[in-house]
Amino acid sequence: MKAVFLDANTLGDDVDLASIKAVTGDLVQYGKTAPAQVLERIQGFETVIVNKVVLTREHFEACPELKTIAVVATGINNIDKAAAREHGIQVLNVTNYGRSTVAQHTMALILALATRLLDYDRDVRAGRWGKSDMFCLMDHPIMELEGRTLGIFGYGDLGRGVIERAEAFGMKVLLGARPGQAAGEVDGYPRVPLDELLPQVDVLSLHCLLTDDTRNMIGASELKRMKNDALLINTSRGGLVDEQALADALRAGEIGGAGFDVLTEEPPRNGNPLLADDIPNLIITPHSAWASREARQRIVEITAENLAGVASGA
Repeated sequence: MKAVFLDANTLGDDVDLASIKAVTGDLVQYGKTAPAQVLERIQGFETVIVNKVVLTREHFEACPELKTIAVVATGINNIDKAAAREHGIQVLNVTNYGRSTVAQHTMALILALATRLLDYDRDVRAGRWGKSDMFCLMDHPIMELEGRTLGIFGYGDLGRGVIERAEAFGMKVLLGARPGQAAGEVDGYPRVPLDELLPQVDVLSLHCLLTDDTRNMIGASELKRMKNDALLINTSRGGLVDEQALADALRAGEIGGAGFDVLTEEPPRNGNPLLADDIPNLIITPHSAWASREARQRIVEITAENLAGVASGA
């Protein structure tokens, strides 16, 4: 299996690619690949491994020997899927690798926002505690999670992982129904349409893919339906939330806080409404929720298994 990995640096230099090399037997590896370099680098290969490199119809038409694309991620928005199907190219992705690390990161965001952890840390470092006229500071309201309602939109592996951890804090759980998805009960959890979910939740955590149906699913009108002390968490995909509307809602106190690990443009070279320095109780992390070494190594092993299946004709 003649294979090329176009952007191996996206998995970090502390993972071991031995299992992929063992399956392919002839792996050419590039740390990163610019758009102008893609066509030259994939010519002659039957298998292309990518994370974020974009592959289009133009590439497929120029490379008739290409049979398999292995994406070392769950999302495959960077692949022209229709063109790949037309050219008989199998597209593989990786699922169920990040449950522990993403759920952990999600809970870290919830806890930091609920306890106003960063605000109190800044107060201490600014000397405000030392100037206090009593033994503590209580300037920022703290949300106790026990008994609060967590809304989960996207009841897959990651959503279930967050639920397990949230229930350990005594939270109640509601599920959000996607457009066209039936309401009812799933595994003992009520599933309700989004417009019914929003007013009920104290924390809303998004764990769904970005599609035409979910793009900007949380906009100005949806934010107004949430409680004014509710928290919005997005460790899923940039584009699920109207970022300008969220910035405005946080400034106006329409919701209590937000924690995001994803933005519509990554990296945000052209700025972003959520990167303004006057937005209260907002935490932004750099798409790092997935990136524990354990999770990245699982990506490698699952990719190797996928490619082994292709090699065996399974």
